[in-house]
Amino acid sequence: MILNSFFAKTHIAKGPFEPTFESLGKFECPEWFRDAKLGIWSHWGAQSVPMYGDWYARNMYVEGSEQYRYHIRHYGHPSTFGYKDIVQLWKAEHFDPYSLMDLYVAAGAKYFVAQAMHHDNFFNYDSKLHRFNSVNMGPKKDILALWKAAASRRGLPFGLSEHLGATFSWFKFNKGLDKEGPYAGVHYDGNSPEYEDLYLPNREHYDPDNLSSEPRPWYTDNPWWHQRWLDVMKEIIDFYQPDLLYSDGGLPFASAWDQRDAPLDDPLFTAGLRAVAHLYNTSAAANGGVNRAIFNQKDRRQDVYRIGILDIERSQSPDIRLDPWQTDTCVGDWFYNVRTEYKKPGHVIEILVDIIAKNGNLLLNIPQKPDGTIDDECTYILQEMAKWIRVCEEGVYGTRPFRVSGEGLSRVVIDHFTEDRVDWNAGDFRFTQKGNTLYAFQMRWPEDHRAVIRTLTPADQVKSVRLLGVGEVPFEQSYGALIVSLPDRRPTPYVNCLAIELHA
Repeated sequence: MILNSFFAKTHIAKGPFEPTFESLGKFECPEWFRDAKLGIWSHWGAQSVPMYGDWYARNMYVEGSEQYRYHIRHYGHPSTFGYKDIVQLWKAEHFDPYSLMDLYVAAGAKYFVAQAMHHDNFFNYDSKLHRFNSVNMGPKKDILALWKAAASRRGLPFGLSEHLGATFSWFKFNKGLDKEGPYAGVHYDGNSPEYEDLYLPNREHYDPDNLSSEPRPWYTDNPWWHQRWLDVMKEIIDFYQPDLLYSDGGLPFASAWDQRDAPLDDPLFTAGLRAVAHLYNTSAAANGGVNRAIFNQKDRRQDVYRIGILDIERSQSPDIRLDPWQTDTCVGDWFYNVRTEYKKPGHVIEILVDIIAKNGNLLLNIPQKPDGTIDDECTYILQEMAKWIRVCEEGVYGTRPFRVSGEGLSRVVIDHFTEDRVDWNAGDFRFTQKGNTLYAFQMRWPEDHRAVIRTLTPADQVKSVRLLGVGEVPFEQSYGALIVSLPDRRPTPYVNCLAIELHA
């Protein structure tokens, strides 16, 4: 257990949790998260500068990639104009977190998550551990502090996302060189010792004969990096006391992403366990001994060690999960991308409804331009969500799953990163409940103005039915079906919701 001794110098807050699976397995999901249903995420940083999509800091060093070609034609070759220079161009000059937070709250957000750092190793706060941060250079602003102030003013729980665990191997291509063309044999600026703190001493992961598109292994075994990651996690927890900490992957540093079936006593888990314990104990100290914080991770072994909340990126659960969970997705690309086609407002709403029927939450990223603004298309999506939530919020917030998630033949396709819009029909419903009220979201408005629900049993005696946004509507309950007569005009052009009051 060499790593356990290695991390002993990092002080972990005392409290109800120890950095072990047994202790952290006592985690209980706080009610605020179960009630919230919808969070907005600012997946934003220096990689937004080119406005050319996700993973720019990596792919600008991948000869022949679209982002490489864009980079050399727009900025110059990465031997002379590298990522160290891109970060200086990020100014966030029109960043107004208060106005954005007002838009997000109006659209239905009940928590907010800000990106602390992406895989690019550039920090969005006033770090004392790393000079490449948004206060020292680029915007010259503590982005996280500004976001937290705006979230706090609106009473939203505040979360942070960290993508640093994978950085050591992800950022390996900056050690490369062009193999052909006018710059053949010219090394990229990631080889410069002067900037090793940004580009990292990660040559062990660079193999010029195996330039696969995926960073493998996703996590490194390098103990120096484990310690570095833990120190940074402790810094952001101590600075911002987040209500949620999202890790982009499994529990660092042994993960399913790495195709590693490490036993639960493997010392590779040590840094991750210590970070989660520090998160929970810090929260407990601020909340009368009760932890209100959540750790998000993407790991199939979440069902084995329930130390936090499972996150499913750009996908969903096929049905109700016993424990609360979360989908994270975006209306377009993760970082602002001029080439992206956005999801339609109705698609976003349908994703949300399907998720909450299965005991999940939706964390939705709204991409920002490098100046800190969002474009008109994103503003429109948020405004349409705001109109919908004003009608249907009763069936969303504070609800719990019904005994089944819904009825009808249409299903979301569960395939990694597949988010195709479902061709719903009027016979498709998704259910939530609160007390004696069953909420039935009809995924498409029926041409015959009838809602027919066959899920209820003889024991489910209906007292009344309301169409949210309208009021009480006529119904009959016979022959194993609830038949509701709907008005000629629907209250929202998107998913509509019936509030079905059952006799106790």
